[in-house]
Amino acid sequence: MPRNLDLRHVISPAVRDLIELANLDNFDRARDQITRLRGCTRPVNLIGHTHTRNAATDETIRSYSTSDEPTGRLLTTCGNRRASRCAACSRTYAADTYHLVRAGLCGGKDVAETVRTHPRVFLTLTAPSFGPVHNRPATKDGKPHACRCGDHHPEDAPELGTPLAPRTYDYTGAVLWNAHAGALWARFTLNLRRALAAHFHITQKDMKQLLRVSFAKVAEYQKRGLVHFHAVVRIDGPDGHTSAPPAWASVDDLTYAIRAAVRRTALTVTSDTVGDHEIRWGSMLDVQEITALGDGELTDAAVAGYVAKYATKSAEDCGTVDRSLICVACSGRGHVPGDVLAECPECEGTGHAEPFEDLRVQAHVRQMIRTSWTLGGLPEFVDLKLCKWAHMLGFRGHFSTKSRTYSTTLGALRDVRRAWRLAQADAARARAGHSVPAPDTVLITESSWAYLASGYRPGEELLANQTRHNINQARDDKERAKTEGEVWQ
Repeated sequence: MPRNLDLRHVISPAVRDLIELANLDNFDRARDQITRLRGCTRPVNLIGHTHTRNAATDETIRSYSTSDEPTGRLLTTCGNRRASRCAACSRTYAADTYHLVRAGLCGGKDVAETVRTHPRVFLTLTAPSFGPVHNRPATKDGKPHACRCGDHHPEDAPELGTPLAPRTYDYTGAVLWNAHAGALWARFTLNLRRALAAHFHITQKDMKQLLRVSFAKVAEYQKRGLVHFHAVVRIDGPDGHTSAPPAWASVDDLTYAIRAAVRRTALTVTSDTVGDHEIRWGSMLDVQEITALGDGELTDAAVAGYVAKYATKSAEDCGTVDRSLICVACSGRGHVPGDVLAECPECEGTGHAEPFEDLRVQAHVRQMIRTSWTLGGLPEFVDLKLCKWAHMLGFRGHFSTKSRTYSTTLGALRDVRRAWRLAQADAARARAGHSVPAPDTVLITESSWAYLASGYRPGEELLANQTRHNINQARDDKERAKTEGEVWQ
């Protein structure tokens, strides 16, 4: 065998890049950056610097520049909440949402534990019917009945949620309902306050001096491609979670007002092309009291976990895609920017990033996407931006929202995490013999950052995969140990 045989042509690009990384002056630092991302799928690459100094002495407290990194750049997490896009960042988002919701139920995170005594309910609002679909209707004893088609569908049947008669299904109404679901919720919260005031026989102005309604909600897609909302709704004092509600306000009063507001809430969408549509909530309404921790099935922790679970899901859970379908080259217009007569060569004038017929989705979902795109081209629906949100089947609202005084905020939770990291860095400086500023020291920070790219180098992707494997293995071991412990008990 020849001694000088060159095997570089048979080594994969990822392995070659990993070898280059390993030959860097500080490979441990390059690997530490990737490990710190905890398996983020598509990190953001930044270049720049930040310097923090003492305003009184001009002493440099902290200094960082990407020019000192082995790869010349800083990797930061993408922060995507979608589990289908980034499992690592979605877990962080779900954990933050859990703590946000739970703080508004039983205290913590600068919210007093007395909030647990406030009247609160767990509310589920659904979309109306736009035509019969395949389902698994259940009896009171939990056993499923036969579907209208005559079959008993299993839980994972692909036809669940699809129309029994696609030709008569109201796809236009379904897409318009998704597009206006956020506005319908806003109108509902307004009517809820009005209903409470009427129920207590006081004016809305006087009610503001006595109590307020706080909430946190998430949106979830049903199998039929329509969103519905899960929400924690609570009665507080006039200052929100920091003040107690009046003693005469109860869960029964809140439940009554919710049902009244649901019946009253409606929006009218006018169109000369497709006709007028009235947007209302569906008949499936569920309002349950939330009990104190450990006092029932619908407890603080159970509700917080339920809400957090759906905060990281998206439309792809009902069978659609998790990416925009607008052609990037022409922004969905179908023609070259600045020249309406020149057909876009990328999409051949369709405006689609990819042909709809090539999407690996069910016919029902594909028809909702087509309907969204068609309606988005009508002048009366330009403001809805339905082409942009066609992959979301028309829904364009936030997946999780809350009222101002419900509890803490996601930003506050991230600030706490950032402060903890800075405290850890200062502790490391102190151990190394460097001076650490006093808590009341005035600091000046100067920063300059620029976006470079997204994603990993091929060799870095191998390290990221190993990090994901280690994290998943540790999680599986923890769950296995927990299960075995419960069995032995």
